[in-house]
Amino acid sequence: MGSEREKMLAGELYDPFDPELVSARERARDLCWELNATRDADASRRRVLLAELFGTGGETVWMQPPFFCDYGVNIHLGERVFFNFNCVVLDVCEVRIGDFTLFGPAVQIYTATHPMDPVLRRSQESGRPIEIGSDVWVGGGAILCPGVRIGSRSVIGAGSVVTREIPEGVFAAGNPCRVIRPIDGVGPVA
Repeated sequence: MGSEREKMLAGELYDPFDPELVSARERARDLCWELNATRDADASRRRVLLAELFGTGGETVWMQPPFFCDYGVNIHLGERVFFNFNCVVLDVCEVRIGDFTLFGPAVQIYTATHPMDPVLRRSQESGRPIEIGSDVWVGGGAILCPGVRIGSRSVIGAGSVVTREIPEGVFAAGNPCRVIRPIDGVGPVA
């Protein structure tokens, strides 16, 4: 059957009140609190906190606090990912983000989801992983829903709600987010 953490990462229903998960969320919240209290001049302290918070990529991420997440360790970043102010990542499942991807202010990334049955919803939840390619730009206020994939070199318009896969090299926007057009002159990732 597996632990609640194993069920969570596998996208199965799990108990979010499991003591191991509660402790892991408290750890992440404490790290976020410390990170969000730093000043720009505290770059070395921020780097230590980011390396401790994220599963991978904390060594090169560019972060404008405040930032919030559920666990942190389920977030895997490529080189020089940028998060602007007020980003939120609900990482009950893995979030994988490619190199040089940019997130505008108040972007929200949700892997968490809940059962439709209200009784089951009182004690169980689940999630679906999110994958974002390299050189993606996600405009401010966009929401990425559980299980979505965004292809490399794509741009997501500000305020969009991404509910399904977005291919590589396109501009997509809206609610629900849909492909508007290809991005001309987009070459391969170097």
